[in-house]
Amino acid sequence: MTEFRDQDLSGATFDHVLLRGARIHDADLSGVEFRKVDLVGARFRNVDLCDTRLRGVLLGRVEIDGEIEDLTINGVDVGPLIEAELDRREPERAKMRPTDPEGFREAWTVLERLWDGTVARARTFRPEQLHESVDDEWSFIQTLRHLVYATDVWVNRVVLGDPLPFDALSLPFDEAEPHPDVPWDREARPSLDVVLALRADRWATVRRVLDELTPERLEGHTEPVDGPGWPPPDAYPVREALLTVLNEEWHHRKFAERDLSVLEQRAAG
Repeated sequence: MTEFRDQDLSGATFDHVLLRGARIHDADLSGVEFRKVDLVGARFRNVDLCDTRLRGVLLGRVEIDGEIEDLTINGVDVGPLIEAELDRREPERAKMRPTDPEGFREAWTVLERLWDGTVARARTFRPEQLHESVDDEWSFIQTLRHLVYATDVWVNRVVLGDPLPFDALSLPFDEAEPHPDVPWDREARPSLDVVLALRADRWATVRRVLDELTPERLEGHTEPVDGPGWPPPDAYPVREALLTVLNEEWHHRKFAERDLSVLEQRAAG
């Protein structure tokens, strides 16, 4: 099988080429033109499709999961329709867009309750199932470890100013740039109780920050923190940092519930 690694193929032409089953990873396809391309059964993960135009497409049995805005289909901006429908299905979702300190505290209370239910469900699984991946996504344990990391970077580091807030079990996102001072042991297999203890510590920190949050602080900016890893040292709006944590918690719990359902089906089948 031909492999192309660390090559610049900018401007190349692929005509009457069979790429069935090919794997394209960490590639820059910005500005690429696709004509008469068969993408049946293709899988896209962590891709940036901003400013993309599709004309004369056949789109059926397609599943899209991600941040969607300014999406126009046959002349209709469907983004607001999707957002409204998601809020209708889950009214508490709208609470994840708070505008004042009390709203942030309420959102966190909602997340605490929802995660309590998800963790209770996870405890009904065998320990090895909680380390099992579904469709190459993070396992349940890895998801919890990533949320520890999300709190580390956006609260402990950005908001509270700790340049090295990481625990050895913190799990960065897969596309992060590796750094020797940032733990990244994807294959670690800690128990659920060990990870939940870490989660409890981080959750207590977030709760304390939100309990002390004032309108003035919410509208302010953080001080740049020079440390390794994500995000780059900069002054960030406090609102943006806290909204990022709410977003991470909300969506990753949804992903976890989805994958637990698949694990149940596997066990039953």
